[in-house]
Amino acid sequence: MSRRRIGFWYRLAAVIAKPPLLILFKRDWRGMEHIPAQGGFITAVNHNSYLDPLSYAHFQYNTGRVPRFLAKDGLFKGAFVGMMLRGTRQIPVYRETTNAVDAFRAAVDAIERGECVAFYPEGTLTRDPGMWPMAGKTGVARVALLTKAPVIPVAQWGANLAMPPYAKENKIRLFPRKTLRVKAGPPVDLSRFDGVEPTPEVLREATEAIMAAITSLLEEVRGEKAPDQPYDHRNARAEQRRKAAGEGSK
Repeated sequence: MSRRRIGFWYRLAAVIAKPPLLILFKRDWRGMEHIPAQGGFITAVNHNSYLDPLSYAHFQYNTGRVPRFLAKDGLFKGAFVGMMLRGTRQIPVYRETTNAVDAFRAAVDAIERGECVAFYPEGTLTRDPGMWPMAGKTGVARVALLTKAPVIPVAQWGANLAMPPYAKENKIRLFPRKTLRVKAGPPVDLSRFDGVEPTPEVLREATEAIMAAITSLLEEVRGEKAPDQPYDHRNARAEQRRKAAGEGSK
């Protein structure tokens, strides 16, 4: 997609968002060469701050290929934010309803039109104690296997240092200036799933391959080793409930 096709609303969003990002943060961007110059594709991005959609969008906007995010439907109800989301043609996700599948249909349609659709496979801000990517949900794999579109893994770090996940206003730390680090990698190799029925097991395996690629990039960005197993929030909550039940029975 050339810059001529970015559109008025995305340009307006850039005019509003880029100046404070440029003033308040430094940037370390790598891997832009992996963003396809044309054709539909998927980006799979880790999520560790309410601020990181802006840092990632800034990175990709500068490649000339703007992302279409899957965003919670409630965000579309706000006056200004909703107007900007609709104008930039982001994709609403209606959770806990039968309309949830509509988001994936919209994602498939956008990819087939030659656009980029950005997934946060974790589905929410990470709850991993070390801020590593959690176990992913299978929606990104489902769309990837259906469309055969390239999946570009993207790791980011730095927005969480300024605005930690689930932080209250008094925990925002803009100074000293943080560095927004974003790194895109080569497409995830999902060729072994070609022609294979997308069973739950296959979707889980494909999702794990995507999450492993994101985590590997984040290891490079952070210069640290991730845990051997990704944090699974559902399993962690179930374990907490079991412990609480056991203590309550004593």
